Amino acid sequence: MELKQFDDVRKPRRVWIFFVVFVLSAVSAYAHDIPTDVTIHMFLKPEGQRVQLLVRAPLAAMQDVQYTKLPNGYVDLSQIDFPLRNAAKLWISNNFELYEGDNLLPEPTIVSVRPAILSDRSIASYEDFMAHLQGPPLRDDTTFDWNQGFLDAHFEYTIQSDRSKFSIQSQFARLGLRTLTVLRFMPPDNPVRAFEFRGDPGLVRLDPRWHQAALQFVQLGFLHILDGIDHLLFLFCLVIPFRKIRQLVLIVTSFTIAHSITLIASAYNIAPDALWFPPLVETLIAMSILYMALENIVGSKMQLRWIITFGFGLIHGFGFSFALRETLQFAGSYMLTSLLAFNIGVELGQLLVLILLVPVLDLLFRRVVQERIGTIILSAIVAHTAWHWMIERGNALRQFQFEWPALTIASALAAVRLSIVVVLAAGVMWVISVVLRGKSRSYEL
Repeated sequence: MELKQFDDVRKPRRVWIFFVVFVLSAVSAYAHDIPTDVTIHMFLKPEGQRVQLLVRAPLAAMQDVQYTKLPNGYVDLSQIDFPLRNAAKLWISNNFELYEGDNLLPEPTIVSVRPAILSDRSIASYEDFMAHLQGPPLRDDTTFDWNQGFLDAHFEYTIQSDRSKFSIQSQFARLGLRTLTVLRFMPPDNPVRAFEFRGDPGLVRLDPRWHQAALQFVQLGFLHILDGIDHLLFLFCLVIPFRKIRQLVLIVTSFTIAHSITLIASAYNIAPDALWFPPLVETLIAMSILYMALENIVGSKMQLRWIITFGFGLIHGFGFSFALRETLQFAGSYMLTSLLAFNIGVELGQLLVLILLVPVLDLLFRRVVQERIGTIILSAIVAHTAWHWMIERGNALRQFQFEWPALTIASALAAVRLSIVVVLAAGVMWVISVVLRGKSRSYEL
């Protein structure tokens, strides 16, 4: 009797276990079918009161689409138009929003759809792609495997004017584990603008106004300084021995001016574009943190700290530029405005860190540990971290072979532009030193 009751209790558990295993198996099988890397190509061209949107996406990324199969297992192309239109609506237009100004446009009309094989190269230009979408479809006797083919679709939106400001919001991340959208925006009487963004980037303004670009880059700069642990550690080393407002303003301003120079220079392609340059900069950033930490341990002087900070700020500016490479495409025609706005965001982030850090350090040195001992302990911890970074990044740098650029007109012009940046940086340092000497003399009087 007891054995029977025990068996009755186990039966519901077995049912639940079986259900959980079944669900997990189904989820695992579905996740396995999702492609790892998916690239969506798009052309967006306003014309009069219409916007033409041409899209190519891999069919393997579009689940839940039923195709009529031939006896040999390949797709029956004579019956493919209807499922392709369903896929275009379900996976493309339903995951893509187009704004004219601030107004969301209604769903587009699907003008045409075409299957495309892997060897099709009509995506090379807008004209070739449009001719492909308007031309005859693949022959019905073409061997077509949907796992290795593309969906090409032509959508059309109704707009007020092709001179309007357009924005898009795409949500293609669920098509693959890693998705890349390559968009070419073709405004009238303006050069083509190319965009590349990964996953779901949110609202992207294709031709932003200056204040929209500035606001976006202020936010990017603010978040970047808070996310960049190496820049925060460098700032931490600057603050430990000098916590008075007047001293901090001089040091942080020196750092800001320096990284602004190299950030702008890099954005305008004045910096080297060799493969070894980014790992070199990352290694030098680690060395700058290590140096500052060691200087705090042996003792630092205010007269030299701002000069050293200026020099290291030039290196950190190149580091900032690497983070901006993918986002400068969203600046539109306001690159300089966006760069200055990014610097403002960085400064706001640094100001927030200083506001939080200085009182904490003052409290620590008053209540917990003597200032000199605390400075040595904190700097030693930072130096240990920076040392490991320097070794790791140095090992990555050694994988690249340095080669002197060939002496050409282009390389000579690049050297001249870089020399101008160096002279500008030296001039800024001289101006700051003159101002400081003038102030020190006035204080002596």
